[in-house]
Amino acid sequence: MTNTKTLDIAGLETVYDALAQAIDQAGSENAQLFLVKLALLNANALADAAQFQEHLKIALKDLSDS
Repeated sequence: MTNTKTLDIAGLETVYDALAQAIDQAGSENAQLFLVKLALLNANALADAAQFQEHLKIALKDLSDS
């Protein structure tokens, strides 16, 4: 089961801004734990382990270039 709903550019910008603010609020000492908790909450909401693993692969792609 694949979710076909996506965010438009404005929605992605809103999410990006909220994520950046939340990371700042968590602080550098808790940012990693915060991101793991957020990923687990979103994986649970997605309710598709295979799709989540695909998202992990996509997110990891080209990190060494940044």
